[in-house]
Amino acid sequence: MKIEEILDVTKGMLVCGDKNIEVNKFDIDTRNVNKGDVFVAIKGENTDGNLYYKEAIKKGAICLLDKMPEEKIGNIILVENTVEALQNLAEYKRSKYNIPVVAITGSVGKTSTKDLVASVMSQKFNVLKTQGNYNNGIGLPLTILRLKNEDAIVVEMGMNHFGEISLLSKIAKPTVAVITNIGTAHIGNLGSRENILKAKLEILDGLQGNTVIINNDNDLLSKWKNENNKYNVITYGIANKQSDYVAENINSYEDKSEFETNNTKINVPVGGEHFVLNSLCAIAVGKYFDIPMEKIQEGISKFELTKKRMEIDNTKIGAIIINDSYNANYDSMKAAIQYLENIKNRRKIAVLGDMKELGEYSEELHKKVGELIENIDILITVGDLAKTISKNAKISEKYEFNSNEEAINRIKNIIQENDAILLKASNSMNFSEIAESLKTL
Repeated sequence: MKIEEILDVTKGMLVCGDKNIEVNKFDIDTRNVNKGDVFVAIKGENTDGNLYYKEAIKKGAICLLDKMPEEKIGNIILVENTVEALQNLAEYKRSKYNIPVVAITGSVGKTSTKDLVASVMSQKFNVLKTQGNYNNGIGLPLTILRLKNEDAIVVEMGMNHFGEISLLSKIAKPTVAVITNIGTAHIGNLGSRENILKAKLEILDGLQGNTVIINNDNDLLSKWKNENNKYNVITYGIANKQSDYVAENINSYEDKSEFETNNTKINVPVGGEHFVLNSLCAIAVGKYFDIPMEKIQEGISKFELTKKRMEIDNTKIGAIIINDSYNANYDSMKAAIQYLENIKNRRKIAVLGDMKELGEYSEELHKKVGELIENIDILITVGDLAKTISKNAKISEKYEFNSNEEAINRIKNIIQENDAILLKASNSMNFSEIAESLKTL
């Protein structure tokens, strides 16, 4: 892309520089900028990217600003809104490619499903995928603008409010839409699971074609499928035996899972039944794109999880730390607790923290998490909201703390060599601090 194209797409003004210069990639952090990159100045909660344009220019960047710079140096483009400019540029770039685009949304499991789908797709295509959880109105455009030689894209779409996924879908223009489930994440913003379904279905707003892949075990998605005849709906499930792809003979271990589907054995390098569901989704996507089953098996067996998603570390004394602390809602808490319960020959410790953005449902859902706690040995909670989990847990050994430091000190006092310690909370609770501290034991 040349500066001239950027000006045309964004309706921007070239403050200074050469419109014929070709750009390499787009960055929002000057620490990642290299010569020929476009530095997009984003106003965040704590800082204003416009303040760093000189630093970016020193590194050879072209700067996209929404404030007139103090000094006219290098190559500077002025636009009305840098976020909208970034989104418009991504939509423009996407429209130039006729390639498969798989978009994934859902209340839980988006990132791990994205990783699995991308691993399967990579058996046939050169795949560009969302890095980490770059799944919002800034992250998704940055992903698409990274597109170079790839011939397929797998993107994750997240949201907090109505309209957000619609925008992302219109930018990415997916050729296949995937919805992993409808749970309770962000129910405080949206008011009901039915509204969450409505928000997730916005993924269809930019869909090219009519293929949608859904988790048929989810009550609202299954109901939606039965009431709709507009789309080609492909289903997967464990409980719902009427699904197109069903997992049978499931065996879940500490570090892996095994199951059969359509007379084929699948090995997943992560434990937990929820990863069986995510793998079924990847199989459905792979089969849609005519990837041979042996290649699909290979893709699943080789996939790697994004950090802080069921990330298992060994301590020096032999205990294991299961860091699933990127985010938390009732559905993901339930899956993580079930995974911990199924671990054999280890004492089980759950370290659980507050779940955010639940609004008026907060107490009810923390209570429901607490009621799940009956087949583990020790419960440690951190935060005011998580005290409701502790109050309703059906075990005797439980501790409540207000800070991560207090929880770390308690764990250090009780940890044993055969322990399995689960860390689960909303990202703002910073449970990675606990994980890093425990790794040294």
